[in-house]
Amino acid sequence: MSTFANISPRALRVWRRDFEVFRMTLWVNFIPPMLEPVLYILAFGFGMGSLVDTVTWRGEAMRYIRYVVPGIIAIAVMFQSYFETTYSSFVRMYYQRTFDAMLATPLLVEDVIVGEWLWGASRALLAGSIMLVMVSFFGLIEWPDSLWVVPISLLGGLLFSGLGLITTALVPAIDQFNLSTFVFIFPMFLFSGTFFPLDVLPHWALAVAWTLPLTHVSSLLRGACLGTRPEAPSWSLLYLGAMTLAAGAAAVVLMKRRLVK
Repeated sequence: MSTFANISPRALRVWRRDFEVFRMTLWVNFIPPMLEPVLYILAFGFGMGSLVDTVTWRGEAMRYIRYVVPGIIAIAVMFQSYFETTYSSFVRMYYQRTFDAMLATPLLVEDVIVGEWLWGASRALLAGSIMLVMVSFFGLIEWPDSLWVVPISLLGGLLFSGLGLITTALVPAIDQFNLSTFVFIFPMFLFSGTFFPLDVLPHWALAVAWTLPLTHVSSLLRGACLGTRPEAPSWSLLYLGAMTLAAGAAAVVLMKRRLVK
C-alpha cells in the first residue's frame, strides 16, 4: 500500500489538464481514431459477414456481425487507453516537458502518474460508450444488458492504461513503442476472441489466448452485448481486477523511478 501512499485528490488536476487539451483538439486527436472501429464494423461485419454469414459461439449460431461487434468495442477500449498512455504520455513527458512543469507545482510525482492513468482509462470509457451508442443504431446489441459495456470499458481501460504507463517507463525512445505493439498489442488484436471464436484454436493456443487481458475484456463485453452469460465471468473479473491493481502499482513505481532522477 505504500506505493499509493502519496496519491492525493490533486491527481484529478492532471486529469482535468489532459481533458482540456483533449477538448480543444477533439477533431484531430479523437474523431479519426474513433472512426477506425467503425471501418472495422463495415469491413469485417458487413464485408466479411456477407461471406461468413453465421458463426457458432457456445453452441449457438449467430450472424457474424453480431459476434464481431463486441470484439471491435474491446479493441477500441484497448487502443484508446494503451496508446494514450504510451505515445501521448511519452510526448508529454519527454518532448513537451509537461510533467516537469507539473512537478514544479504542489503536485507530487504520484499525482501526475495517477492522473495520466485515470485519463487513459477515461479515454477507454468514452470510446466504449460511444461505440455502444453507434452500434445500437444497427440493432446489434441487447438492452439493457449492454449497459454493462460502460463499467467493463472502464475496468479494461484502467488495465491497459497501467500497462501503457509501464511501457512508457521502460522504453528509452518513442520509436521503440513499435516493439511492444508488435509483441503485445498486435497478437491480442488478432487472437483474443475479437474476430473469431477461440474454440477453433488448438488447445495450446486456446490456453495462451486466455492468458491475454483482451480475451477477458472481449468475453465480458460479448456477454453484455448479446445479453448472455459470459464464459467464466467470475474468473475474468478476478483476473482483470488483479491485473489492474498489479499494473497500476507497477506503473507508479516504474514511472516514479524514471521521473525522479
